[in-house]
Amino acid sequence: MLTFETVNELTLKVTCQGSDVLFTKAGSFIAGESANGKNYKFEKLLLGPQGNIAQAALGSLMRRVTKENLPLMKVMMSGDSVTYYADYSQHVVVYKLAAGETVSVESENILAFTQDCKYSVRFIGTGIISQKGLATSTLTGTGNQAYVAVLSNGNPIVLSNLQSRSTICVDPDAVICWMGQSGFCDPQVKMDLSWKNFIGQASGESYSFEWSGGQPVSVIVQPTERRGGIRVGMD
Repeated sequence: MLTFETVNELTLKVTCQGSDVLFTKAGSFIAGESANGKNYKFEKLLLGPQGNIAQAALGSLMRRVTKENLPLMKVMMSGDSVTYYADYSQHVVVYKLAAGETVSVESENILAFTQDCKYSVRFIGTGIISQKGLATSTLTGTGNQAYVAVLSNGNPIVLSNLQSRSTICVDPDAVICWMGQSGFCDPQVKMDLSWKNFIGQASGESYSFEWSGGQPVSVIVQPTERRGGIRVGMD
């Protein structure tokens, strides 16, 4: 059995009781301790975390096509241990998924997840002019220990309209992940383009992701925008 917790906001602590398997971003291990010698080992996943080879190959192809490719490693644990993971001093957020609950997350923001999470990639058809792209990674809880650890470039904020039913609007390049009460709860992309965009006088906020009050959702946002995407302008 595995449990996740954060240490000093920047490190993921994984406690293992017995034997289990963990999936993490390749190279993210920083330390570990176990009684009677090291009882965990690492293996790079060439295809993906799916148990079926055909599904893993298809998933790998899908991730490469959608640019949601994530270099993963498999941590195989054969006894009680505590291991630590981090990625360039980024903040770590831990979430435990309920059975059937899905989180949609940018692949670059995934640090680790347990084998009680089903990992896949799907098209969302938005984000054409942002760094975010046309697809997103999804993790769905399939058991009682469905832990997910995500990375944030800076201390993140969480926006939720589960109680208020308010409209949530965010910059696509600052979104880390979102979780809805029903289905994937994907946002609508809103664009605000005018002639000013073409003469270099745009506000820099010409597009956004929006969830209406009728879409109960929780969104985690980092205080840094991703670099890249199409910039429309003329200087």
